[in-house]
Amino acid sequence: MNNELSSATAIQTDEATAREEDILTVMEVARFLRVPKSTVYKLARVGELPASKIGKHWRFMRRDIHEWMHGRSRQG
Repeated sequence: MNNELSSATAIQTDEATAREEDILTVMEVARFLRVPKSTVYKLARVGELPASKIGKHWRFMRRDIHEWMHGRSRQG
């Protein structure tokens, strides 16, 4: 029984880590932040939103977006 519990906990931890490492598109970030895509493009372009441009496509790390949101909420 303990082995099943520890295995389930390990799987949940691995899944949580994988979600934090997810790479998001502009559309996914816009949906998460509940803003228009144009806002995401603008914030990424001016460097306010943590992002990487790969070719002509913007990509975002889920972990970075969460940290960015938490940082903004602390600023008031």
